Amino acid sequence: MPTITPFLWFDTQAEEAMNFYTSIFKRSKVISLNRVDGRVMSTHFELEGQQFMALNAGPLFKFNEAISFFVACDTQQEIDELWAKLTSDGGEPSRCGWLKDKFGLSWQIIPSSLGRMMGDKDPARQKRVMDCVMQTVKFSFQTLQEAYDGSPEPRGSRLSASGIRLQASGIGLRLTCGSGL
Repeated sequence: MPTITPFLWFDTQAEEAMNFYTSIFKRSKVISLNRVDGRVMSTHFELEGQQFMALNAGPLFKFNEAISFFVACDTQQEIDELWAKLTSDGGEPSRCGWLKDKFGLSWQIIPSSLGRMMGDKDPARQKRVMDCVMQTVKFSFQTLQEAYDGSPEPRGSRLSASGIRLQASGIGLRLTCGSGL
């Protein structure tokens, strides 16, 4: 059976990126590091059971939001930890649980309960949840639950969660791990 492996194009930071990502996710490992004339050409690594490859290929192409890695979290602690680590050293928060890491790669750090809440049969609940999502930078489980339940004024930082699943948006890759990092 064929496998699908995300292949990430970097200018010169493939090794640095591999080390950064494997330091963040608990179940990760370096598979290989390939050099040509003493310089790193490509890397192969694994995060939460999903393999990735990275290539040093020059500055021609940059990452953009057209592809992102979806991380479904089961706890607020997981969201908070992943958010802090992925936005460190120059990463940038965005809206609706999205962020860019210091390499410009987009991630979605999302409560695992969000899909269930957005798919609720009650249109009023769906609308409250969507309104909450649209106001969110980093998710707060409490705020999301309050919106779902119809609390008068959801409070708290906007959405946080964990129990990790990575999914490359648009191509359907998914990784899953237990809660805790």
